[in-house]
Amino acid sequence: MNQNRISILLVDDHEVVRAGFRILLLSQPFIGEIKEVNRGELVAQEYERLQPDVVVMDLSMPGIGGLETIRRLYRQAPKAVILVYSFHDEPVYVERALQAGAKGYVSKNSAAEVLAEAVRTVAQGKRYIEQALLPEICDVRHRDIECYREVVDLLSPREFDVFCRLAGGMTVHEAARDLCLGYKTVANYNTKIKSKLKVNTAAELANIAVILGVIKP
Repeated sequence: MNQNRISILLVDDHEVVRAGFRILLLSQPFIGEIKEVNRGELVAQEYERLQPDVVVMDLSMPGIGGLETIRRLYRQAPKAVILVYSFHDEPVYVERALQAGAKGYVSKNSAAEVLAEAVRTVAQGKRYIEQALLPEICDVRHRDIECYREVVDLLSPREFDVFCRLAGGMTVHEAARDLCLGYKTVANYNTKIKSKLKVNTAAELANIAVILGVIKP
């Protein structure tokens, strides 16, 4: 990033939409130069020429479309930082964009500040998925370690403490005693944790914890 200002390649086939994004992004002090492209076929070429810090792109475009654009750019430049900003908030689109090489995904229905924060986050080398999308895309049946990490990040510090103990084999009573909390309090945490992780049993909690390396198998 040049002088801590993030340069962006904005990819969308609608000129009015690009203009709106430009205004939104340039209102942030950490955003630098913004270049625009109106179709996916030009992205790899323009990325090579401009070397932007972040590529912000839609998925619904004529021609090769957004997902294929991501795949082609990722194959050409594996270090490219791609953030999807799309009206598609269905799980299948989020999953496929991430699998293709995107580092983040934000819905166009989100607040303006969410996009700005997403840009800054992915520019720092981190993954960013809008929180509202996480419970939907991270069904534990997918057995996706990155997905598990994203969901576990939604746990509060205390919820994570309870998660680790229950996943490690403690009963609710034992976890309550170990954490110096009431049984009902830990039972409530247990319910919230299972709801967030979309599981029903302690065995499923243990499986997630093993995959994440929180506990040893």
